[in-house]
Parts: sequence; C-alpha cells; structure tokens
Amino acid sequence: MAGREGDYPGPMLSEEKLAELRASLTEERTRLCHQLEELGSPAAGGPSFDENFADSGQVAAEQGENRALAASLREQLEEVEHALAKFDAGTYGKCEVSGEPIPEARLEAMPATRVRVEYA
Repeated sequence: MAGREGDYPGPMLSEEKLAELRASLTEERTRLCHQLEELGSPAAGGPSFDENFADSGQVAAEQGENRALAASLREQLEEVEHALAKFDAGTYGKCEVSGEPIPEARLEAMPATRVRVEYA
C-alpha cells in the first residue's frame, strides 16, 4: 500500500520522536492514576458524602457523576497503557485496522490512538 517503505510495518518516526511520544504517554498515565486516586476514597482526598445529608438526591447525583468520571478516566488509562504495551511489543504507531503506519501528526495529537484517522 502507499506510504510504506519496504516491508517495515512500524511508524516512520525518529527515535527522538518515539521517545517524546512515550514520555507523553507515561506522563498521561501518571496524571490519570492520580486523578483516579483522588476520586477513589475520602481517605485519599476524594469526595466524602454525609449519609445523613438532607438532600440525598443531590448526594446520589454527585456520586453518579463521580462514578461516570472514574469510568471515563479508567477507559483513558486503559488506552494509554495499551499504547505503552505496543511500545514494548515494537508495534507502536501501527494502525490496528490496516497495519499501515499512523501519521506522525495524528500520533502527536493523540499518542494513544490505535488507528489511522480514516478508521476512527
């Protein structure tokens, strides 16, 4: 297919660019883990709710929002960890649909992406 050089299936990125993207993903993983810890429990600095609070509907709504936020953060963390695992496997930057290299601009914008823009 167009855009490939020889039989090399991986990205056509410099070692420096790969190191930058890996560092970005590692920083993102740390940030997401920290945010999840903050949401986790009152002891970890997360929100606490008074069970006897008069407006239990508001407490339930806030708890629901926190659960939704935590689920979103866990999903983002899974994507980041998947990308870091692809670094370890030597497949980072390779589209999981076509097998073609993902363009550098897309990887810079979304380092954890799994696919080229046409498959998103």
